[in-house]
Amino acid sequence: MTAGQWLRRVGFYVLIVLIAAFLALPVLWLVFAPFDRTPTLATSLPSWTLHNFATLAQNPYALRSLGNSVLLAAATMVLVTGLGAVAAYALSRVRIPGRDGLLYGLLLLSSIVTGTAAMVPIFLLIFQLNLIDSQLGVVLVLSGGLLPAAIFIMKDFMDTTPRSYEESARVFGAGPLRILRDVVVPVVRPGIATCAVWTVVNVWGNFLTPFILLRSPEKSPAAVVLYTFYTEGGQPNLGLISAFSLLYSVPVVAMYLFVNRRYGFRFHGGIKR
Repeated sequence: MTAGQWLRRVGFYVLIVLIAAFLALPVLWLVFAPFDRTPTLATSLPSWTLHNFATLAQNPYALRSLGNSVLLAAATMVLVTGLGAVAAYALSRVRIPGRDGLLYGLLLLSSIVTGTAAMVPIFLLIFQLNLIDSQLGVVLVLSGGLLPAAIFIMKDFMDTTPRSYEESARVFGAGPLRILRDVVVPVVRPGIATCAVWTVVNVWGNFLTPFILLRSPEKSPAAVVLYTFYTEGGQPNLGLISAFSLLYSVPVVAMYLFVNRRYGFRFHGGIKR
């Protein structure tokens, strides 16, 4: 190895270390700041205390909001993965004119017409359905926005599932729903797991939809309650924000690690050929 090659390799590794250190700073702040009595925006070793968590526990809405977030995320995940799997299976197996155009059109519209752009008609629709200040209304709105992409992801898994499996099940008298449940779903579990985690992450961090559609503080999810830890002048309470953010991030990280360990994350393919 020449001196020039050696210097380039050393420079490359130094650059990687600097980038990794830069990206790790927010994570280190999230780990250390909740245990500091007077946290700042700088990352430093804390003066260890549980005062921030004790203050947070006295907030009547903080811990309840985490339960609300779990409820909204779980309900939306069940709806999106359930309807998405059925729709993806139908689009994969049934040949209809314009099928691919319909699928790409739904995906394109779901990417362009985001929740922010469509919030006014969505609010009017939810108001006419008498679902304002209802968690069901939030679940339906979030599910409708996430379904097209979930169908698109799961359809690829359905396409790569061998039809011979289904034909064997039909020989023994299994119907379409039985085939989907007992034959197809076990094969495409990595795709369903990927969509489930993706759905939970999108719902978990969604602020605008529940902020507009929910009126009662006791129904608000964590993303909305976190906003209340700022003063009217916009000054953040770093102690409460850091402690709540740590609790807020644990469920999603735990779910990701569990699903990644058990199924892995892939966005294509049901069976490797």
